[in-house]
Amino acid sequence: MTSYTDTPHVEGDAAAAAPPPGPAAAPPGGGPERPPEQREERQDWYRAIRSVRTRILASYVVLLAVSAVVAMFGIRQLLFSQLEDRVQESLEQEVREFDQLAAVGNNPETGQPFTSVRELLDLYLARNVPSQEEALIGFVDGQFHRSALSQFPFDRLPLEELSDWEARSSREPGDPQSAVGHFDTSLGKAYFRARRIRIGESAGVLVVTILPAAEIEDINDLQTYGAAATLGILILASVLAWLIAGRVLAPVRLLTETAHSISESDLTQRIEVRGAGEAADMAKSFNAMLDRLESVFQSQREFVQDASHELRDPLTICRGHLELLGDDPEERRATTALVLDELDRIGRIVDDLQLLAEAEHPDFLRREWIDLELLTHELLAKATAMAARRWGLDGIGSRMILADRQRLTEAVMNLAHNAVQHTVSHDSIAIGSSANGGAVRIWVRDTGSGISAEDQEVIFERFKRGSDAHRRYRGGGLGLAIVKTVAEAHGGHVELDSRLGEGSTFTMVIPVATERRSSWWPGS
Repeated sequence: MTSYTDTPHVEGDAAAAAPPPGPAAAPPGGGPERPPEQREERQDWYRAIRSVRTRILASYVVLLAVSAVVAMFGIRQLLFSQLEDRVQESLEQEVREFDQLAAVGNNPETGQPFTSVRELLDLYLARNVPSQEEALIGFVDGQFHRSALSQFPFDRLPLEELSDWEARSSREPGDPQSAVGHFDTSLGKAYFRARRIRIGESAGVLVVTILPAAEIEDINDLQTYGAAATLGILILASVLAWLIAGRVLAPVRLLTETAHSISESDLTQRIEVRGAGEAADMAKSFNAMLDRLESVFQSQREFVQDASHELRDPLTICRGHLELLGDDPEERRATTALVLDELDRIGRIVDDLQLLAEAEHPDFLRREWIDLELLTHELLAKATAMAARRWGLDGIGSRMILADRQRLTEAVMNLAHNAVQHTVSHDSIAIGSSANGGAVRIWVRDTGSGISAEDQEVIFERFKRGSDAHRRYRGGGLGLAIVKTVAEAHGGHVELDSRLGEGSTFTMVIPVATERRSSWWPGS
């Protein structure tokens, strides 16, 4: 068979000369700029196309479409395979009946043996009525003999096939007895089975042909209806997927809107958490992050306000005395000493602020193996130089600890300085240490004025001091905050036991490090 395909033809010169569709090219000097509304609309479309929702929908649609195409192709192939199996069974059955008649060798009507192939074919074609879409054709000695085409979709068969079958009916006995094949028609593929037989001097061929046009048409209709149904389902599924994706991504969209509405001055916006799942967990995590950020920013604002307040007083004092500075040499010396003292106080506050800021760095601590007994003696020796007090040693722990010697010393000195500020010359101040269980304790005890229960709750905060501390000394309120920071940097905490009029005990509790000692340490 010959098939033709219509192909559109375009003249080469005309096609090359034709300008492409679309807006005209901009002049060399540049065209007019798009209005802001058009630019914003274009950006909105671009964002919509690039959005997660659109990409999820596109992936879903592509996956569904590919699955549908593969499923339709697979079903079509399966149906055609089953159809071909049924056709081959029908062909084999017809040939088997013909072989049974030939094997008997006698004409049932006369009771005599068949004398020729022509007689056998006539009897077979007369007694067998072709089934639906089936044709029976007989050939004798290279010539067409007889056919039964009443149930076949066509009145005649292709000439090339007839010529081949005619040739088979005249071949030598050594040629194959059977042949199976198919040929194409305008209604689809037709299948045939040819059976060659020889009686006496005559030879012939019985050809059984089946063209399942109705079944092929049903399969094609099923494919067409299936494609239409699949397209409808795909459109409906895409709409549902778009709605579901929007619902699933609603927390993400709300998160984005909340993030856009957040500013440094307003961190109160939160995402409403609904249901459970990954989206709800993400919303909860985002809200928790906002809580932490709000706390950090609030602490930062309070820190800046307190720092500016603490630095404003010494700066005001320095400025006031310098503005009133006269020509008297004695007055100049007194003013210079006062200004230098205030500048030293400013320097101490700045140093303390720098230490607290460095506490956030990962290298804030420089750990080393320290002998706790030796460290305790060193701390007491350094503290006794602060003021004339009744200094003592409460206890000494014997253990190797992995800690930062400089930071621990600085924290204990702050505790000792705080004890000096709350005691007088006849009061006692003691330093001690112990190592019990999994923690090391280093403390400073004094018999001074003590701290009230109200003040105990705030004195470890930055720039916070006791209610009567301003009458005793001019501190920046950062010493105990540094002690707390150093203890927490070591993974520990600070404990306070104090009673008004009886004194106070500040204790740093540091967990014992589990790292192995360095190989150079004795006994390691």
